[in-house]
Amino acid sequence: MEHKAAKEKRSTSIRTLLEILFVSTRLGLTSFGGPIAHLGYFHEEYVRRRKWMDEKSYADLVALGQFLPGPASSQVGIGIGVMRAGVLGGIVSFLGFTLPSVIALIAFALILQGLSIQETGWIHGLKIVAVAVVAHAILGMAQNLTPDPARKTFALLALIGTLLWQTAFTQIVMILAAAIAGYFLFKKNNKDEHTTIHVPVSRGFAVICLGLFFGLLLVLPILRDMTSIHWIAMFDSFYRSGSLVFGGGHVVMPLLEREFVPSGWVSGAEFLAGYGAAQAVPGPLFTFAAYLGAVKDGWVGGLLATVAIFLPAFLLIFGTLPFWNTLRKNPNMQGALAGVNAAVVGILIAAFYQPIWTNSILEPIDFVLAAILFSMLTFWKLPPWVVVITGAIGGMLQALLS
Repeated sequence: MEHKAAKEKRSTSIRTLLEILFVSTRLGLTSFGGPIAHLGYFHEEYVRRRKWMDEKSYADLVALGQFLPGPASSQVGIGIGVMRAGVLGGIVSFLGFTLPSVIALIAFALILQGLSIQETGWIHGLKIVAVAVVAHAILGMAQNLTPDPARKTFALLALIGTLLWQTAFTQIVMILAAAIAGYFLFKKNNKDEHTTIHVPVSRGFAVICLGLFFGLLLVLPILRDMTSIHWIAMFDSFYRSGSLVFGGGHVVMPLLEREFVPSGWVSGAEFLAGYGAAQAVPGPLFTFAAYLGAVKDGWVGGLLATVAIFLPAFLLIFGTLPFWNTLRKNPNMQGALAGVNAAVVGILIAAFYQPIWTNSILEPIDFVLAAILFSMLTFWKLPPWVVVITGAIGGMLQALLS
């Protein structure tokens, strides 16, 4: 009887995992529009349609994704999988949602190899797409994350510091300073009632994951300096970028740009072309790392980059979910998050100027095309893939007419 019960339980677990894989893969193939849109797709599918969790639990999980560094929508997807079927459920949910865009961007990088990137008109068009997309993201984030003069000041100071003090540690310093100031200035009187999130992950496993997260953050740079192994250097760059980004995929771009373009691992044209192409595929924008890795080291580099940049998201979501019920009720933590979010806006505006604007808008016709693409996104609400195709065609026409 016990053997039969164990067999039925195992069969049920397999069915649950397959269901998660099917649903997340469908979302990974159809979820265009960036992290905010992804959260809308998740809500429709997981809360309204399948009722895997209630509204409040989903809102609390989204709050955790916003609180942690890394790709918020991916962390929410992983969290839903964890709450549904444990650690394996989180992994399966991630694979379904992420692999379609990873495969597409690795293929794009391999196709580009051997082409003259700098002189291709449609590549220049994709660079202008990046201008429109990031400008659109800045407007939306500024409205939500800097609603008052104090937080607008945080954004301004982060912008000034990021542009005038360009080092590998600038963004980390800006984020930490904003968190400390926000901790004291934006303390919230939180009287909201919270549901209890049930997570099938032990606190012991959670502590191990958190220890591994911080351990890798400290050890990888040391190993990189002690050895000349190229793969360790690449893993460190992507892992650090995935560990220190607040605000999602658009904000990881300046971190990755400073890691790979000045060192010569990829050219500025290759970087912006891939960033523009990343807008045309569904799924998380962090899969842009797969493109960068593939440009440098083929499909193996693309897969390594994907693992490295998303590993912090796994370790953090596994490590914090069991403690989130207590942490999310702390008004000081909410204040720190408000400060960080405001600084993220300033960092993104700085990245919009350099390298995106300075490398893409070279003459009046470039600005005209960027304005058209921005209008398509903001005013006419056209899908991102339509904007990307229009930008590529516009760049080709511009090259033919010049």
